[in-house]
Amino acid sequence: MRQSDVALLTSTEGRHLLEQLPPYDEREALRLGDTLRRQGHSPDLVAAVLTQARLRTTVGRRWGTPSASLVRRLLLTPDGAEQATRPAVAALRAQRFRSVGGDATVVDLGCGIGLDALALVENGMHVEAFECDRLTAAVAGANAAAMGYADRLTVTHGDVTQISSSQLLRYDAAFADPARRRNGRRLSRPESWSPPLSWVLDLPFSDLGVKVAPGLDHERVPPDTEFAVVSAGGDVVEAALYRGAPRAAGVLRSATVLPSGAHVTDADLPTGPPTSDPVGRYLHEPDGAVIRAGLVAAVAHQIGGWLIDPQIAYVSSDEPARSPFLTSYEVLEVMPFSLKRLRAHLRVHDVGHVVVKKRGSAVDVDGLRRSLRLDRGAPGRRTILLTRIGKDPLAIVGRPLVPAPDV
Repeated sequence: MRQSDVALLTSTEGRHLLEQLPPYDEREALRLGDTLRRQGHSPDLVAAVLTQARLRTTVGRRWGTPSASLVRRLLLTPDGAEQATRPAVAALRAQRFRSVGGDATVVDLGCGIGLDALALVENGMHVEAFECDRLTAAVAGANAAAMGYADRLTVTHGDVTQISSSQLLRYDAAFADPARRRNGRRLSRPESWSPPLSWVLDLPFSDLGVKVAPGLDHERVPPDTEFAVVSAGGDVVEAALYRGAPRAAGVLRSATVLPSGAHVTDADLPTGPPTSDPVGRYLHEPDGAVIRAGLVAAVAHQIGGWLIDPQIAYVSSDEPARSPFLTSYEVLEVMPFSLKRLRAHLRVHDVGHVVVKKRGSAVDVDGLRRSLRLDRGAPGRRTILLTRIGKDPLAIVGRPLVPAPDV
């Protein structure tokens, strides 16, 4: 996508063409392009419109049906389609920033294509956004106009680290999303991000939010700052730090799972160390957000369960759990890991299909599947969970429990 494409796509002709396009189909793209050019549309506009249709289809599948109407109004860049904040996550963050106060002005440092800024405006705030990439800044500005927010959301192309201290003092709060990739590669060191995490945390704002990598070392989280992790559909999609008004009162760690919106924090942790006991009748796999936030013990406490090992994120119980934070399995067999023994167990129970999961195990999952030599015609299905107790490798054979209707 080029800078000139933004002008083409936001023209009357470009907007009309985008509205008229059918859902993107790779098999029909060449034919559709030829048809549009024969109708008199310029080759540049046709290419830009087809690119938008493809990106919108990709994002729509990832974000889901509730975001469909929004996707149809957005302009996207390839990087934006991959990295932009999901609307549901941006809405959660914007709700936090409402605590800053009505009609507050928030500076968005590194706005990308503008999803977080749009959500902040939708929740009553004024936003001044900055983006270092010229094309991305133009797309963010176009998105503000498309949503009717141009009077409350301004987008400026520029390096956020060059904003003067006097200018920063004009804002009530700040949100930052440092770039954590370079040349397509993830940057693991927070000081390699752009801008560096330390620069963001040193900003003169008592009310601040900043997106970080979900794997951020908890020791890098400053005091009086919340480390918040969000998952969607079982996948961890974001982590952020919050201080001041956007931080939940007294909370240092939190996990939220979407679409349910269920929330657990360090306030839910038991007062003592978590209990560790042998595997019970049920085994539970915590959601990734719970694991990243270090709240496995809190979820275990909520269901009256225990850890099977202090270092392993598996929870067990003797009663079925009704929790949005857990995927649960009925335990059918627990055995020291042995290929021969596992193969014999599956053969005896006429198992032809398995799902293999592991946590704290060095076993190669794909190699194990091949080595089991299952009879694909056998009707049985099992889940094999490979783990360890201390240094002893363990294989747990189970079957998934269907979530309760109210979870």
